[in-house]
Amino acid sequence: MPSVYVETYGCQMNVSDSELMLGRLAAHGYVPVEQPEGADVILVNTCAIRDHAEQRVIGRLGELKRHMAADTVMGVTGCMAQRLGPQLLEKAKHVSLVVGPDGYRALPDLVERAREGKRSIVTDFDLEEHYEDFKPRRFDRVKAWIPVQRGCDYRCTYCIVPYTRGAERSRKLADVVRETEQVVAEGMSEVVLLGQTVNSYHDGDADFADLLRAVGAVPGIRRLRFTSPHPNDFSDRVIEALATVDAVCEHVHLPMQSGSTKTLKRMLRRYTREQYLDCVARLRAAIPGVSLTTDVIVGFPGETEEDFEETLSAVREVGFADAFTFIFSLRDGTPATRLPPEMTVPDDVASDRMARLIETVRGISRARNLQLLGQRYEVLVEKGARRGDMLQARTRDYKTVLLPGDESMIGRYYNVELTGTTGSTFTGTIVRERQPLPLAG
Repeated sequence: MPSVYVETYGCQMNVSDSELMLGRLAAHGYVPVEQPEGADVILVNTCAIRDHAEQRVIGRLGELKRHMAADTVMGVTGCMAQRLGPQLLEKAKHVSLVVGPDGYRALPDLVERAREGKRSIVTDFDLEEHYEDFKPRRFDRVKAWIPVQRGCDYRCTYCIVPYTRGAERSRKLADVVRETEQVVAEGMSEVVLLGQTVNSYHDGDADFADLLRAVGAVPGIRRLRFTSPHPNDFSDRVIEALATVDAVCEHVHLPMQSGSTKTLKRMLRRYTREQYLDCVARLRAAIPGVSLTTDVIVGFPGETEEDFEETLSAVREVGFADAFTFIFSLRDGTPATRLPPEMTVPDDVASDRMARLIETVRGISRARNLQLLGQRYEVLVEKGARRGDMLQARTRDYKTVLLPGDESMIGRYYNVELTGTTGSTFTGTIVRERQPLPLAG
């Protein structure tokens, strides 16, 4: 039987898309493999958020060429494929397929055409496509990534996503519930709902609050997460659902991007610093102890030292458990390209601000984590850790805990006591085992 290897870059939506592609090809007789050597089909599923990510993929395409036999089919899929289209075929002559996020249904036919020597580009948007009839081949056997929404309507000035994934559209609530029930039948008890601005979900009848209640009510679901929300879409109904649905975990990833209202306005984030902090206050009032993580961009055009200090002060005021931090990367086709060149922040200034931001975030995280030593939490063991003799587990509020143990513990729940911290992760010991859930198979 022919084999297929998929290599994934970027966000969890890309991971989910790779699972869909593998499922689609498996239904047509392809066997997924974990290494490119000897694979009949090699697909690189790509991200276009930053220039660095694209350059990394271009380099990787060159590296993968050495694994190709005479009849191997190489394809590029995802956001970078959507953005660059025919340019990819020009840059990499050994690539036969360029397929955007709405074109995966055609993959089996496109592969067959490639075997006949025909190169293909599929980058049309399909606002009705949710791949409802696909059965994903999941990488993870502990938690499931379930897309509930595709595309984005916000059009922040720095962001390429609306141009690579199209307009926002939501799956029907019943379809999401059906997939959740399938996940439970496969032995998983945690799901993560995915969307570009996931809490703006609306299928025409049901909103995100309805979705949380429906998915959280599926028998067997013990943990329910979601990513990534937009601060503007935390309605009172949504916050009430977060607070009252037992399965919803006490963690919210709340992208801030900047703590300066002036910078947020240039970013077209559609909220002010004060409105963001009000959202934080509403979440914490409804969900005591909620853990908040965030995204922050430094060096956005026009950012002054005063603006950056406002970002640092907002980080301190909120006290984020962690933050994903980025230096601004200009993307062709986004509104940010129309900002005056003189607003560009020099690279050395942006790098210095990045270092100071990371130091601030780590300092807050380290101080808080030291205070948590000795406390007990329920964890779900997710996988083996990078240290071969340890396992990686996760608390409901998204703390990472390393435990001693073996593979038989993966997918099970334990109560642990936190015994040490590196500042960002914890070590722990089991104090009482919760009733383990059966694993699939």
